[in-house]
Amino acid sequence: MIVGIIVAVVVLVVLMLVAKGVRIAREYQRLVLFRLGRAIGTRGPGLVFLNPATDRTTLVDLREQYLEVPHQTAITGDNAPISIDFIIFYKVIDPSLSVLAVGNFAGAALNVAATTLRSVVGDMPLDDVLSKRESMNAVLRTRLDEVTERWGVKVTNVEVREVNPPPGVLEAMTRQMSAERTRRALVTEAEGQKAAAILGAEGQQAAKVLSAEGEKQAAVLSAEGERQSAQLRAEGYAAALGTIYEVARSLDENTLALQYLDTLKQIGLSPATKFVVPMEVGNMLAGVRNLLAGAAGAGQQAPPPEPLRTPNGREPSA
Repeated sequence: MIVGIIVAVVVLVVLMLVAKGVRIAREYQRLVLFRLGRAIGTRGPGLVFLNPATDRTTLVDLREQYLEVPHQTAITGDNAPISIDFIIFYKVIDPSLSVLAVGNFAGAALNVAATTLRSVVGDMPLDDVLSKRESMNAVLRTRLDEVTERWGVKVTNVEVREVNPPPGVLEAMTRQMSAERTRRALVTEAEGQKAAAILGAEGQQAAKVLSAEGEKQAAVLSAEGERQSAQLRAEGYAAALGTIYEVARSLDENTLALQYLDTLKQIGLSPATKFVVPMEVGNMLAGVRNLLAGAAGAGQQAPPPEPLRTPNGREPSA
């Protein structure tokens, strides 16, 4: 009975020692191993066997983590007090240094961040602090990383969340923003009016050009029409003259005498008392006599023609 109890105790002690001598480290964890107080390196991930009597370990998380820096009051380069809070993202890159070089990384990082923030903001005017957050974030990350690098920790990013200027500055910023928006509205309106005026002038110019082109085309067409009309009239006159010339060539002396007598008859019917005949009366009478002789036929003597008289009974003067 006593032997069984002793064996059970021995087995229990062995199991306890084995349990204390075995550690399991996850993929994102490392064990910093101390043997008799001396750091001998890191272990993991996976199953790690230790000597329970001489070995001690500290677990280090390699995942990226963050620290929230509470509101810090800082003075800008133009002596404006502002309140800023930001977040620090960091990652352990050397597990041994993160355990050996700093006792409380979170507390040390917060204090370094506060002092670094005041230094960075003190070199910048208020307008840059409000408008150039990306630049301020980069400067803070660089300076914090220079400090934390000796602790085996790398600052991956710094993000400023809130920047709260004092009420007086906020009121001045509001007035400035309102004035700036008013200025932009006026500039936009002026540019719109300018563009409208330019478009209107271009439209008027184009309309004048089109009108001038239309007038030019109309003048050209009118001139062309007049030219063709004159040409057609000239061709008509030429054709009429040609016809008259051809008819005149076919007329003999007797036909002309008859036409002359008919013309004299029409002149005699007018109320005038004097007439000017463009030829000698004797020649005219001789021509008429020959015409009548030819009309009476051979062997018949035509009676002498009566002298021409007007409706008033007067003879025309030669």
